Amino acid sequence: MVSTKISVLVVGATGATGKHVVKQMLNLGNNVKVIARSKERMMDLLREEKDEDKTNLLDVTEASLLDLKQDELEKLTQGCDAIVQCLGHNMSFSGIFGHPRRLVTEATKRLTMAAAASHGRTGDPPKFILMGSNGVANPNGMDEVRPMSERTILFMLRYLIPPHADNEGAAEYLHSLKEQQSEANKEVKWVVVRPDDLIDDDDKISKYNLHNKPQKSLFGGGVATRANVAHFIVDLVTKDEVWKKWEYQMPVLMNIEKEEGSETKK
Repeated sequence: MVSTKISVLVVGATGATGKHVVKQMLNLGNNVKVIARSKERMMDLLREEKDEDKTNLLDVTEASLLDLKQDELEKLTQGCDAIVQCLGHNMSFSGIFGHPRRLVTEATKRLTMAAAASHGRTGDPPKFILMGSNGVANPNGMDEVRPMSERTILFMLRYLIPPHADNEGAAEYLHSLKEQQSEANKEVKWVVVRPDDLIDDDDKISKYNLHNKPQKSLFGGGVATRANVAHFIVDLVTKDEVWKKWEYQMPVLMNIEKEEGSETKK
């Protein structure tokens, strides 16, 4: 672990996975900035986890991200070593089919633009880490072709369930940034973390595997605990060797025993 204190901006910090990222970063003694609709909700989550003694390292901006002006986002990203986006749609009917339907994609665009602008003033660009979904194919075309039955389901999800198309759009946007970059224009570096079926397991961190592409079927193939997803995200933020291994990639995280050709983390 690096010895210098790291500064990270977390979006979606009061969500089921984002709260683990915040907690783990604070427990390591790092500075954490948060954009949250409710500061009270953020503080309540830390009190529930008995982490309120770490709040001196926490800076909460109470707002909806898409309501912030671009210069406000640039100020928030300035000085950050990493930006972590764990945004997701509310799984109620209104959350799935209501607005904004492109929440994840629009937030990704605005935050990466802010990161690029901050880079121009402060030096190295912050890392950008997006929590995605195992159902989102890597736009580089290197994932294995899924069976027809799964492709049919994904096709239906893409056109009937807005959050799935939104997650695909965010990954495609990041991939397009890499394609457009040159040696003189590398402001945004990113990783998209694709967990298998997400489950809650309190804050317990256990062994997990990392793969460069999906290994199992779309449904029922494996699980990923939110604490483990957060642990990997924190490793990406704090460990240069982990970042260099997965930069510009979309690793798949699974809570299963080590398999040949995979990397096991704990």
